[in-house]
Amino acid sequence: MKRYFPITFFLTAILFMACKKNDYELNTNLKPVEKLSAPVNNKFTKLQPATSAALSFEWEQARAEDGSLVLYEVVFDKESGDFSAPLGRIASDGGGIQNKLTLSHKDLNTLAAKAGIPALGTGKLKWNVSASKGFNIQPSSETRTIEVERPAGFAEIPVDIFLTGTATEAGGDAANALQMKMITAGVFEIYTSLKDGKFQFIDRKSGTPNNFYMDGELLKEKGESTHATGTKAYRIRLDFNNATATATEILSIGLWFAPDDKFLFETAYAGNGTWSAADKNITFRQESWGRDERYKFRIRVKNAAGVESDEWIGSSNADNNRPTANTPPSFWELRPITNNDRWNYCYKFRTEVDTRNCDVNLFFYRDKNYTHEIIIK
Repeated sequence: MKRYFPITFFLTAILFMACKKNDYELNTNLKPVEKLSAPVNNKFTKLQPATSAALSFEWEQARAEDGSLVLYEVVFDKESGDFSAPLGRIASDGGGIQNKLTLSHKDLNTLAAKAGIPALGTGKLKWNVSASKGFNIQPSSETRTIEVERPAGFAEIPVDIFLTGTATEAGGDAANALQMKMITAGVFEIYTSLKDGKFQFIDRKSGTPNNFYMDGELLKEKGESTHATGTKAYRIRLDFNNATATATEILSIGLWFAPDDKFLFETAYAGNGTWSAADKNITFRQESWGRDERYKFRIRVKNAAGVESDEWIGSSNADNNRPTANTPPSFWELRPITNNDRWNYCYKFRTEVDTRNCDVNLFFYRDKNYTHEIIIK
């Protein structure tokens, strides 16, 4: 039997479905942030990015028409900017939920650098808050500025640094640039030689690297340095934390023989961060208790002002046993010595070295610990 439904049934069903559909429509209407709370307008902050210091940005809540969740971003621009191409957009605390942003001085220093504020310089950053619900993004009614003083050094510390240029051992092709050794975060070092020509430092060997150069004892961006005093060996050290650079000339490295209280011989620079002395006789000193074989090294250096001084390198141990064929490689690693006492922090030669001619090589590697070797002829 056929069953018939009145048209009012169908109209009722259509209206019901329409109502259900509207129930799931997203309401993105919201009232933007009207007032910023902190920091006060034009607040001055001396940035200390090496510490855990931070600045808190706070504002009144935005209101969604349906009472649901609103997300926030703090938008930064240079003082003359209009936020059309901001320096950065940073989600508020809690993944964008809280009406507060805790921003480290390190991140503020990065923003200040992007705004063109130089190291040790003072300048202003503009900020406001964007509230969003769905695709509806509304900027705050109020905009404020902060004034910051940047520290010395670079806002972005490179992970790698390479030495390149016509004055270097690797020449001017960046693909062959010499990697510098990271001593600590932001501090790089290389033992090498320079000849007459140009040199610079780059943060990668391909693409378009950032480049740096030495201006006296200052480290600066975008330029080259000139070397014009003939071929010389150097220890070059760059400190990106403080924007400083030093090129210390290595005049000589001598082997200090503690039993005789004198230098047995000098080593000469052999290229690629290596100093060598070939076919040198080494004879231990006879004492009442036996044969004495203690030694270490002295580096004679000259700074940029032409002042000469001595630096000592030796063992990490104040005293050592005589090495054997089973002694670990770490025994021969070179460490700086602040106590230049005649006897302490000396190495000992192997027994087989006594009265023999030897080659002595010191390696200031760029990718591992500095060390040395004694080769019996």
